[in-house]
Amino acid sequence: MNAKSVVFGALVFGLASTALSINDAKQPVDEYRWIVVDGPYACPSKEDLRQITKHHTDEIELQMVDELRAYYLIAGTIAQLVQEDSASGMSQIHFEGITRDLWTCTRFLSKRPVKDPYGVVETPETSGLSAQVTSTSDMRERSGATPAPGLSPQPTVSPAPRTMPAKP
Repeated sequence: MNAKSVVFGALVFGLASTALSINDAKQPVDEYRWIVVDGPYACPSKEDLRQITKHHTDEIELQMVDELRAYYLIAGTIAQLVQEDSASGMSQIHFEGITRDLWTCTRFLSKRPVKDPYGVVETPETSGLSAQVTSTSDMRERSGATPAPGLSPQPTVSPAPRTMPAKP
């Protein structure tokens, strides 16, 4: 064998091993998606997501939601994209207020803003997903504003249940 064949073989072997080791899961940076479906289509594991989407029955849905293996998505809700696995057609997303990332089908997500049930388009800033969001109390401290005396964001009296008079 000559030197050219050895070098060419090493190059081909190196490229082939690199190509086989590529993970198709993309790591997005500050990308957001809007939910386009309503239903229990967000799960902590890919296997749970496969189960709820392929074999969806009311019984399975109730069991998985009860066991916290499925979470309800609401159209128009914004989510931060954690990773996208194009080979499986699934995306891992993060919601404000939920401590763990969840998997959903990529087809349930939109890159374009979608209105929520109230007709409002959520943004990273309004949803709390943006790191640049400043809390209301921080803004009050900087501006010197204080709440009006006697007004409290917490109700001081709970509503009394409406009772019907007893019939004689």
